[in-house]
Amino acid sequence: MSIVASYVYHEGKRGAAFEAGRDTVPDDPESFVWIGLHDPVEQELVGLQKIFKLHDLAIEDALAAKQVPKVDIYDDQLFIIAKTAHLDGDAIEYGETAIFIGPHHVITVRHGSDRGHSALRQRLETAPQILKKGPDYVLHGVLDFIVDGYLPVVQTVEDRVLEMEQHMLDAVLGREQIKRLFRLRRQLIRFQRVLGPMTEVCGKLNNLDLPCIDDETRKYFRDVYDHVRRVDGMVSGLKDVITSVFEASNLLEQQSQGAITRQLAAWAAIAAVPTAIAGIYGMNFENMPELKTEHGYYVVLGVILLLCTFLFGRFKRAGWL
Repeated sequence: MSIVASYVYHEGKRGAAFEAGRDTVPDDPESFVWIGLHDPVEQELVGLQKIFKLHDLAIEDALAAKQVPKVDIYDDQLFIIAKTAHLDGDAIEYGETAIFIGPHHVITVRHGSDRGHSALRQRLETAPQILKKGPDYVLHGVLDFIVDGYLPVVQTVEDRVLEMEQHMLDAVLGREQIKRLFRLRRQLIRFQRVLGPMTEVCGKLNNLDLPCIDDETRKYFRDVYDHVRRVDGMVSGLKDVITSVFEASNLLEQQSQGAITRQLAAWAAIAAVPTAIAGIYGMNFENMPELKTEHGYYVVLGVILLLCTFLFGRFKRAGWL
């Protein structure tokens, strides 16, 4: 069975376990059922569909596990899809959580995420004054739990980018590091495609008059909405940092290449002096008066040394050497 936990809650306190096929949905306004499933098979959801009168389309979407975040309304029930995220190496992997909300039930269906809701359930059970307010508060807790999982992903990516930024200031980035930067940027772009619909989901829960959502609960969804927007802002800023690191690396590399080019040009100019003078006296003309000079050889060497020293000093002061 893929049912992780299934309990009846009365006035915010956990009661007996709920068994599909044996127990009935409570009609007490102070009671509701919270069922958590992980990668269920179709027969399990169909069984719950008959008990809680879940819509066929919602069941189909919950089984497909390839939906974008959304909110659907089916009579007096809500169906919400939310995306989870976790980091695997440098790749951001995604899971999906489908949530069925009714007047007396909360059913969560997790796909592709190992981050279970047991800790969340225990935390909510320690605050029965909140849990007794109904399924909409459980929905807020689940969405807040999912969105809180986004922050460690962004912070870890941020730490890795800042580490490469520091390395870039010490030395030019290599080919593998540049490829890694582009991989991280591609992952962040994909992440933003998830954050956009998640922002819309939280915005609808905060602003629209929806079944099973009390007016008092909306301020809680506003908090989740703000969290998603903050994460989205962090991702946008991180993309800019990656672009800046790449551009700064290119500028440093160009600067390094320019310095090498100036050094080569300076040494070439210095080497041109003896080359030119030696070339002149290397011509095989007989009528060259300097060839008969007694100290001509030493004079020419002195002139070459003087000119080379002068050029070296000028290039040194100019910062070319």
